[in-house]
Amino acid sequence: MRRWCRTGATLAIGAGLGAAVSRLLSPIGGEEEPDRFGLLSRIPVVPVPSVQASELTVSPGGSGAAMKYGFPSLANIKTRESYVISYDPRTRTASWVIEKLNPASLSGPSDRKCCEFKEDDSVHVFHRSTNQDYKGSGFDRGHLAAAANHKWSQKAMEDTFYLSNIAPQSPHLNQVTWNNLEKLCRSLTKRYLNVYVCSGPLYLPRQEADGKFYVRYQVIGRNHVSVPTHFFKVLILEQMDGRGVELRSYVLPNETTDEKVPLERFLVPIETIERASGLLFVPNIMKRTSSLQAITNK
Repeated sequence: MRRWCRTGATLAIGAGLGAAVSRLLSPIGGEEEPDRFGLLSRIPVVPVPSVQASELTVSPGGSGAAMKYGFPSLANIKTRESYVISYDPRTRTASWVIEKLNPASLSGPSDRKCCEFKEDDSVHVFHRSTNQDYKGSGFDRGHLAAAANHKWSQKAMEDTFYLSNIAPQSPHLNQVTWNNLEKLCRSLTKRYLNVYVCSGPLYLPRQEADGKFYVRYQVIGRNHVSVPTHFFKVLILEQMDGRGVELRSYVLPNETTDEKVPLERFLVPIETIERASGLLFVPNIMKRTSSLQAITNK
């Protein structure tokens, strides 16, 4: 029987989210099972091929189109039919995933019921996640590039089910708030020429009883897949008149939150995400436009 996980969820941090996250980012200061020798004796260590930006090809609604505003980082970049990904082998999840949305990419004959979550064979077996890692973990397999964003091609939709495009999400986040944010992204294609979406995980510090700040997060499964404390989405919105772009950036906690909290409450300054993630968005965007408006309270 085929099983699949719907992406979505919404987290409520409140109006002070940006300030709270900024405070968390202020500078302050599981044992593995010892069976790795048996594994090494059975599996050869082979290099994972890298992809240079110059090798990317553009197809209608495909990954090449996502290159327009550059990449927020250049490590372990891979391309799929419908998105571009930077993979982090340490966390077994992506650092970021970029996709381009427009009315053409949102319509087509693709059927989600024909898709299944699958391992990414392009990632070394030591560094990839598996479906077994998620089984019984209490976390959903949450999409970064959403399946519903790529109905234009069955292959494009199926590519969103690679586990390299998936991260452990709270069921409530995945099925409610994150899902609502994905729907918002799709609805914006009616108002903007193109909608570029970059999504990824965050691992934010928390102050503990001793007054110090620590970054702590759970790992799941035999492969120790990291569970993000938060997720981000950065939206680059091209205006219909071609006069520039708008930028919206969201941070959502990976936990259950009040469904009544509007998505606008999760808007944060783009600098908050850049500092937290180690990624840079604005410099690349400014190379392609002379007009950039950041929306932080709309």
